[in-house]
Amino acid sequence: MLLERSSLKAYFAALAILIVGAVGFRFLVAQLNIHLLKEPVDLRRPLDSIPNKIGRWERVGSDAVFSDALIEELGTRRYLDRMYAVDGNPSKGVVHVHVAYYTGTIDAVPHIPERCWAVGGLSLTRNSEGVTIDLDRRGWRALAGAPSSGYMSTSITDPVTAEVEQVTLPKGDIAVTTVEFQDPKKPTVRQVGGYFFIANGQTARTSYDVRTLAFNLTDRYAYYCKIQLTKSGLVKNADDSLLEPFKQDATELLSGLVPQVMKCLPDWPTWEKRSKEAAAQ
Repeated sequence: MLLERSSLKAYFAALAILIVGAVGFRFLVAQLNIHLLKEPVDLRRPLDSIPNKIGRWERVGSDAVFSDALIEELGTRRYLDRMYAVDGNPSKGVVHVHVAYYTGTIDAVPHIPERCWAVGGLSLTRNSEGVTIDLDRRGWRALAGAPSSGYMSTSITDPVTAEVEQVTLPKGDIAVTTVEFQDPKKPTVRQVGGYFFIANGQTARTSYDVRTLAFNLTDRYAYYCKIQLTKSGLVKNADDSLLEPFKQDATELLSGLVPQVMKCLPDWPTWEKRSKEAAAQ
């Protein structure tokens, strides 16, 4: 009997500790303005509203439409998969553009070419490396109304309505993770991929960097967007690389593409302001 009473007291004591701990933890999280679960943030515009013509680059063919199975594997229905060619002429150079948007499920693992292409039977010829893309920033300036925020902005003109809109650009340099693969059956056929992320208004090179930015405990909202460019082509010799031509094309195309993507993504300074106002209430 004494043993049963002692066990019962220990049970209720442990239960009380758990309840107090749970309540105390929730109170501490609220007091410190910590957000363990992030709220989703909608796109301002669908990704397929990105213009068909960006500088010299023009869309060729139709945008890819993924099957339900592929969408489930991708982890999002908000994506753009499009081919761009110089002057719309594939013989002058083609770049495959893939943009995917994630929010509300920040723990999703993005697809990266290191894994996907190897599974597809291609062989790695150049290991992953970070390449800083020197975008054309001649039209960039400090964000109006918040010059000390560190954000830059630029003006873009709608190709249909001719309306001019100010777009906030992501913080940080764009460092692209690049990899090169070849077809084992055709050693001179190369495929180069370069990708980076934009997470909560900042650039990130790897998926690990994305987690650091998107899981900032004080951010109430979170999103990330993967931008990937792919270039395929021939090299003269089996030891040659397609990496340098890829860098040139990526620099030119991304200079115009990044502002257009940011026009679709959430305006992060606005969401930062909302988070501060909500925390102050």
